[in-house]
Amino acid sequence: MENRTEVTEFILLGLTNVPELLVPLFIMITLIYLINVVGNLGMVLLILLDSHLHTPMYFFLGNLSLADFCYSSAVTPTTMAGLLTGSKVISYHACAAQTFFFGSFASVENLLLAAMAYDRYSAVCKPLHYTTTMTSTVCICLAVGCYVGGFLNASFHTGETFSLSFCESNVVHHFFCDIPAVMALSCSDRHVNEQVLVYVASFNIFFALLVILVSYLFIFINLLKMSSSVGYQKALSTCASHFAAVSIFYGTIIFMYIPPSSSHSMDTDKIASVFYTMVIPMLNPVVYSLRNKEVKSAFKKVVKKISLMISS
Repeated sequence: MENRTEVTEFILLGLTNVPELLVPLFIMITLIYLINVVGNLGMVLLILLDSHLHTPMYFFLGNLSLADFCYSSAVTPTTMAGLLTGSKVISYHACAAQTFFFGSFASVENLLLAAMAYDRYSAVCKPLHYTTTMTSTVCICLAVGCYVGGFLNASFHTGETFSLSFCESNVVHHFFCDIPAVMALSCSDRHVNEQVLVYVASFNIFFALLVILVSYLFIFINLLKMSSSVGYQKALSTCASHFAAVSIFYGTIIFMYIPPSSSHSMDTDKIASVFYTMVIPMLNPVVYSLRNKEVKSAFKKVVKKISLMISS
């Protein structure tokens, strides 16, 4: 019988082989990650502390920030350590764990964006029924569904990828254990696995996108019917940040996972991957907080409370 794998570790090629770029890249990625940690965990803490933000919109936003922090943390610290120490080796089990946790929280974010679109549809199109439609129970059920769906999806893809045999090259042409890059190393016939990856990823992405697009179609129709400019501006402002986050996230994800892996170039994949593993999680709290008066107000209250505690 064929042994499942003879590879006990993988070698990550990293972002670059140019020694002069290692320190600048480390500094840049460290700054991005610090902004990511402070922004996302700060957003979660702010939503928990301020009772005015205990609404469905901020409930989902808090979960989105948590998912951003988690899926970025599955990749970024390893990349930073590689740039700092020059170590490119990752064990087989650590590679599988990184694949699983990154895939889990990225999938959770995918579903959360769809849930947030439905929340915005309810708020704009059915404002009189909003409090009865988006109850605490409904919000919790949607959030739990997002996490369960995300973890099941990642479990399936991770199991399918690491059930292949790896008995030849163990050099991953990437800076983290991404499924297409790892799958490309297998000495097994991986054609079926690649097709399943494309079909399942396509279904998950386009299902969420369909929910988002249908929600925004009804929102757009509702906006056209609004006679009040104040109501129009308010409805538009509540959707603008979410729509920006959706556009950035799905643009890079579709680029990475929908075309077959053979059509990808190594450098292009790395640039896109840096964008969606590090930059997007950093941008989301910035996009949501800078344009939101309620978040700014809550932040000022928390800062004031902390300053009073320190002074006393």
